[in-house]
Amino acid sequence: MERIPEEISWAFQDQRENAISGRKPRLGDIVKMLQLITTSQRTFMCIDALDEGTAVQRFRIFDSLKEILEMSPGVRIFVTGRPHIRAEIETRLAGRTTSVSVSATKDDIRRFLHVRLSVDETPDAMDESLEAEILEKIPENMSEMCV
Repeated sequence: MERIPEEISWAFQDQRENAISGRKPRLGDIVKMLQLITTSQRTFMCIDALDEGTAVQRFRIFDSLKEILEMSPGVRIFVTGRPHIRAEIETRLAGRTTSVSVSATKDDIRRFLHVRLSVDETPDAMDESLEAEILEKIPENMSEMCV
């Protein structure tokens, strides 16, 4: 395992002491710590469900990511979200993105549901018609969301 550089260890210790004394780290503090970490070693960051934040929250996240990327070109960021934010990602992180669409088919969703239903801890709570309805309606409604 790689040893953490002293300046990074110090930054984390400083933030922990501040949090203990009543002040949580601010976004700027977190960005500075991430910049310290990412300048000394290749780093992969994952931000899941970016679409679930508000537009203001996403704006702040994109600004912070740009700051990190400017200091640390070796950083790789993996972001998940629904398709409607793709344009926002490409605009805010212009020239620094590659997009890949991943979506579940209706058959994928049906197979997932079938497996989950087969391990139901209360099998007597569902009859065959309810299971059939679940296997029909959920994939119809979910196929556009799971992207």
